[in-house]
Amino acid sequence: MARPPADDELPGVPARRAALRLLDAVLRRGDPLDQAAPPVLRAIERGDDRALALAIAQEALRWLPDLDRLIDGATRQILPEDAKARTVLRLMLAQALRLGLPPHAVIATGLPLLVGGPRRLAHGVFSAVLRGDGLPATPSLPAATLTRWISAWPDRVDAIAAGLAVPPPLDLSLRDPARTAEWAERLGGVSLAPGHVRLARAGAIEAIEGFAEGAWWVQDLAASVPASLLGPGEGRRVLDLCAAPGGKTMQLAAAGWQVTALDKSARRLERLRENVARVGLSVDVVAADAMQWRPPAELFDAVLIDAPCSATGTCRRHPDVLHRLVDQAGLEDLQRGLLERASGAIRAGGRLIYAVCSLEPGEGEAQAEWVKALGRVPITADQLPAGLKPTREGWFRSDPGMLAEHGGIDGFFAAMWEK
Repeated sequence: MARPPADDELPGVPARRAALRLLDAVLRRGDPLDQAAPPVLRAIERGDDRALALAIAQEALRWLPDLDRLIDGATRQILPEDAKARTVLRLMLAQALRLGLPPHAVIATGLPLLVGGPRRLAHGVFSAVLRGDGLPATPSLPAATLTRWISAWPDRVDAIAAGLAVPPPLDLSLRDPARTAEWAERLGGVSLAPGHVRLARAGAIEAIEGFAEGAWWVQDLAASVPASLLGPGEGRRVLDLCAAPGGKTMQLAAAGWQVTALDKSARRLERLRENVARVGLSVDVVAADAMQWRPPAELFDAVLIDAPCSATGTCRRHPDVLHRLVDQAGLEDLQRGLLERASGAIRAGGRLIYAVCSLEPGEGEAQAEWVKALGRVPITADQLPAGLKPTREGWFRSDPGMLAEHGGIDGFFAAMWEK
């Protein structure tokens, strides 16, 4: 007699088990999802199963407070935050309520992740939730995040939360901005700025026309703003600090700057080298800690710092950032150290741009106010994509609630000075 299949041999169960491991890595260990995903997903043979596992984990993280409220409202039993039954229920509900998978398929692939009483409990809670009103139209922010952002952005916090409701579209930066209209038509996308094309989210990046020839790279529209502020390079020298994985590096090189790209992560610099080679650009790559590196005797015409930060501005595409603890004070100290180091690498008359993909004012506005030794250069509306405006101080600040009618934008901060 043939043995019954093991749980992980049932169709679809390995993908759900992978999603469970991803959620555990983020919520229990505090790992970034993009670091946890490769080793977990590598064990799954089918590409569509890998994509499904990642999508389940992302949607569970995007709607986590609301999923927990539904779970708690459907049972009298107290489920601890780290209870496996709660985590499995989060994944099951994300599939049914957000990904639209049939309930019977969710049950068949989710319950094998549990045994005994927890399996019966999860089945009952799942069925009870599906008989209820479901999720709200807008995700609820985690309590700690909501408290911070109500204080920082009282007039924007609702729009920011609304911007998290759906995964974002795909933004491409073009190697040749003069071909923007051509590539928008060829790819069936829309352009919100010169050198930019936005696509509805699709399949494999490598399969999109223009990838192999290096016509573009993936880069959120907000992330493309800081480098664009420097304008044409005309052969001048620029230092890109904390450069990997290289989106801003490629922008600068394509705009005619002689780029020195510095980062202390050898692994991330390898990815930068691959990206730069694919688009056919030339960059001087330096593996070093920016806080220890000595600039050359010939100072730079400009320095761009895309500083390490909490990355909360990327929450619409990386919802895990809302659920991970960071050393905020340590990050802000590092950012100030980088600003000091960068100012010493610029020649007189040169420009410094500081940028972070963070919605925390301590990493953006407070750092810009701290800079006193350089002359502030106000950012103007004509330097920004249509629909975005500089702040009163002449800084750039975006959040996920902006450009909602076009699919939104990441949260970013940038400021510019002249020495």
